[in-house]
Parts: sequence; structure tokens; C-alpha cells
Amino acid sequence: MAFSFKTDACESAAITGETSLAGMTVYLDRFYSASVKKKTDDRKEQVKAKKNNRKKVKKKSNIYDTLANAGFKYENLGVANVSGALNVHREASESSAVVGKMTKDNGCDIKGTKGKWSHIVSGKVNGYVLSKYLLTGDKAKSRAKSVARLRAIVNTKTLNVRTLPSIDSKICDTLSQEEEYTVGNSDIKKEWLQKYIKKNLNKTFGKKQLKSVNKKAMYQDLNNWIMLSIDEQDVFINKDFLEFNYDLSKAVTYSSSDTSSGQNNGSSGKGSIYSKLVAYAMKFLGNKYVWGGTSLTNGTDCSGFTMRIYEHFGYKIPRVSRSQAAFTKTVKASDVKVGDLFFYGNNGYISHVAMYIGNGQIIHASNHRDGIKISNAYYRKPIKIGRVIN
Repeated sequence: MAFSFKTDACESAAITGETSLAGMTVYLDRFYSASVKKKTDDRKEQVKAKKNNRKKVKKKSNIYDTLANAGFKYENLGVANVSGALNVHREASESSAVVGKMTKDNGCDIKGTKGKWSHIVSGKVNGYVLSKYLLTGDKAKSRAKSVARLRAIVNTKTLNVRTLPSIDSKICDTLSQEEEYTVGNSDIKKEWLQKYIKKNLNKTFGKKQLKSVNKKAMYQDLNNWIMLSIDEQDVFINKDFLEFNYDLSKAVTYSSSDTSSGQNNGSSGKGSIYSKLVAYAMKFLGNKYVWGGTSLTNGTDCSGFTMRIYEHFGYKIPRVSRSQAAFTKTVKASDVKVGDLFFYGNNGYISHVAMYIGNGQIIHASNHRDGIKISNAYYRKPIKIGRVIN
């Protein structure tokens, strides 16, 4: 990240008086020279201090130095040891309202225990989980070291990403500040990129786009770029716009009331269907992702997930995301309802689908790393929002 420093122009000046007194002109000249030198030295110190501060900031989010400490960032680490999802309750009772969800290997700080319950904080979620579903102590730290991943956090409101690590490359998507993204490659080398280009040519970018990129400049600037893996797609972004953290994934906020409150669900009958759609989809939170799969229990991809959810309630929709987008009625973001489908992709080409569950969130079969998960609906820019039930 380039820093610019504002400096005052230092113009030469003649120190003169109406009457020249013996030694006075020399004195004033020396005084002026000393003042200019002091200002110059002060400015040098300011520049040096800012450079040092810059180094400190970079070190704070260094992408290489935090792996060994992944399990030691918590005062009292707990790691979710479940195959699906773990409810986080407001109080230490199963009848208490659900305020969040943890999935396998989510990390948390254990603040205390109350009978069979543990009071935990994980991300923005603060509540109680059954203690038997948490790894603690050395087991938790060992698991953390094996499953922690390098994550990138966008440090601007929204951020454009590209198909190749070059400003000449086409913008393919827009990311949100509200989400953490998995780093696919933090140390891009020329040889690796050449193989990547050969493999993905005519898939994620074409010959015309590749020709427009200054390859020499791109290869020289690789140290400033990083590759993110979003769903099952790879995108490139300049490191200066990201902060990095080697950490565990965290719980997500969730309340079953979100599926009915604050939504324009139309008739009570349809409203009931919407709520049932979400409740059914949530049963499979944390289950695994399998490309080409359609099994909610043994593995599914994104469109297989949405197809099976709607199929359970008697609605037949196409198999793949692009066909689902064409099948559904387009709705505005301001009119979104639970059950609506959000479609994402690169360069206008739809390749991913998720279902809206209320409160600005979606549930989707994301990728082989995260499985079926909850995300911010605008973790990337939707190409279309579609409605199945009109």
C-alpha cells in the first residue's frame, strides 16, 4: 500500500533589513538555515515513524506468521465436534431461543460452564451450547492446528476481484466487508500462474482477455497479489485491500424467527411454506459438499441442494444453477423473501445458487472445505435473485 506524505514547499528567502547592522545579517542567515535544517530533520523523523508504523501494521496481518498460534488465540479454546450443526442457545436450556449455529471445527472461547452447558463466544455469537459437543484443552489446540485456514477479510465496504492477478484483467465479481474468505494461494509464483492460465484458458477467461493483459508487468508484480477460493471458483485480488488471519471458522448468527419476521411473505399459507423450506434446509447445515451430488445427507453441490429442498415440498425445479435462474421469476433485492434463490457467478455467467433464509443470510452448499453453510447474502454480488413460488 503506497503512503503519500504532504510536505510544505521550502522556498529560498533573502533575509534583509532596511539598515544593515554589524553581524545581524549573518545571524539571521544562520538562524534561517538552522530552522530549515530542523524542519527537514523533523520531516525525516515523521517519514521514518510512518514507515515504522506501516511495518507494524503489515506485521499485524502478516500472512505467514500465525499458523503456529492458531490454537492459542483463545483464552479458553473450544472446538465444535459435530457432524452437522450445533445450536447456540440464548440461555443454558434447550427450550431457550436459538441465537446461532456452530458447525464442525468452529472455534469459540469458553467463558464458563453451567451444569452440562458451556457459555461460549464465537464471532458475533454469544450463548450456550452443550459441553459434550466441544473439544477442549490439548485436544482442541491439536484440532485447531490441523484445521485452521488462512482467511482474508476485506477492509473496504466492497471490493472488486479479477480473473487474473493484474489490473488489466477483467473485474469478475464484487466481495463484501462482512465476510471472511478462504485464501487459495498466498504465494503466487510465475511457474504456478503459467500452469493455472493454461488450465483455465477458455474456462474462466478467454484468449482476448488474456491478450489484453501486460504479462511482463503481471509476472513482476505477483508479490502484491493473492488468490481467493470462493465457493468452487478462484479469483485474484491485491493484498493491500485485505487483512489476514490464520484462524478457525466461527459460529454464525441465526434465529428461527428470522424466517417469518420482517418478511413480506404474502398469504399465511405461502408464509408457512417459506418457513418450512428454511426449517428443512437448516437440518442439513454442516453436511458435506460433493460436486455433481444431489444427496442432502451424503453430499450435494449448490444446485442439487436447492433442487432437493424444493422437491421435498412438491416443487420441481431444474438441476443446474443456470437453468434454475432461467426458471425463476426475477425479483428486486428490496422485495426478497425467504425461500428466494440468489444466483452468483463470474462475468455474468451464473455458476452458484443459494437460498435466502432471512436476516440478510443465505444457506448454500458452498464448497468441499465448508460444506453446507450460512453466509451473508451479499458475500459476493448476486447476478440474479429468483422466486420459485409466485
